[in-house]
Amino acid sequence: MAYPTIKILPGEDRRLRHGSPWLFSNELRMDADAKALPPGSLVRLMGPSGKILGVAQFNPHSLIAARLLTRNKDAEIERSFFTRRIARALALRERLVEAPHYRLVHAEADGLPGLVVDRFGDTLVVQLNTAGMNAMADLVVEALDEVVRPRAVIARNDSPARGLEGLESEVRLLKGEVGPQLELIENGLTFVADPMGGQKTGWFYDQRPNRLFAAQLAKGEAVLDVYSYCGGFALTAAAHGARAVTAVDSSAAALELAAESSARQGGAERCRFERAEAFAFLDRAAQDKRRFGVVIADPPAFVKSRKDLGAGLKGYRKLARMGAALVSEPGFLCLGCCSHHVSLEQFAAETWAGIREAGRGGRLIRTAGAGPDHPVHPALPETAYLKFLAYALD
Repeated sequence: MAYPTIKILPGEDRRLRHGSPWLFSNELRMDADAKALPPGSLVRLMGPSGKILGVAQFNPHSLIAARLLTRNKDAEIERSFFTRRIARALALRERLVEAPHYRLVHAEADGLPGLVVDRFGDTLVVQLNTAGMNAMADLVVEALDEVVRPRAVIARNDSPARGLEGLESEVRLLKGEVGPQLELIENGLTFVADPMGGQKTGWFYDQRPNRLFAAQLAKGEAVLDVYSYCGGFALTAAAHGARAVTAVDSSAAALELAAESSARQGGAERCRFERAEAFAFLDRAAQDKRRFGVVIADPPAFVKSRKDLGAGLKGYRKLARMGAALVSEPGFLCLGCCSHHVSLEQFAAETWAGIREAGRGGRLIRTAGAGPDHPVHPALPETAYLKFLAYALD
């Protein structure tokens, strides 16, 4: 198939040659023909030497203008291409996770830039975050049908990334029917989620192994889970022997789902759910001299763009300081960061500074990222967005 050719400027093919799947607009010859291409067009990339380097999805209006699909210059991007990539992703998840509840496709790391698919048994929740994937939505759904045969497919096309691509926000059903809730199994526990109205796809599978680790610290302890959302950390701790659990979130709907999950798991008598803004709760708990053996805080991204970095780092330091002040002596503090703009080194430095400001000492006992169903593209640091630190405090 004769896809249009986009030329890479002299000296600007270094990152592509080193494995990156992205090319920015200032690395490409954005002539009149290139600018006239519809967002999401398939193109062939030509290096400065004249060699064709692969096939990409192209958006002339986006900062990330080209997203590489394959380095096979003769590839035709049709349903079979998506079928092969999704089948490869499925085989990996089936090897890694026992129950069919996981991130099935993790965008660039699975060779499908801009596509996220979370699996809830026989229901799939899809995010088409780029113009290229949005233009090929029908092929994506056909390939998912062929490989997974889902009962229902939901499009959660309401991420901020779509705005950067010039795409509208929407949530709609692409196939089948769904109720107001879906069940999922994580670490042997049954939870309920709302994929149509909850945050992102309805559940955050990325913290699966970190929830289990934190739960191992919780036996016999009072546990505080701030930014609890649907109770992933809190209820896993309760199931592993925490004597009391307090889950705090600003969303009443999320806490209702957490309470329902708790009832299904049989641990409701040890769980308390409180609607509150996180920092206000932490301040009030400090004034009341409350203490917890384990404090967990997994906030939404404090740094959503580079301009937010300074303020966001101060936020992580403040969170660590206020959380550490509530940890009993000895006890544990577990902190998460989901912003790819914050490096692990920056996150660790700010959280340790916050712990010291609280007058506490301790040791770092776990440094981790997302679970293996969220693979990292080795040449794309943005895919290693999640940081999780656990401290044993003195």
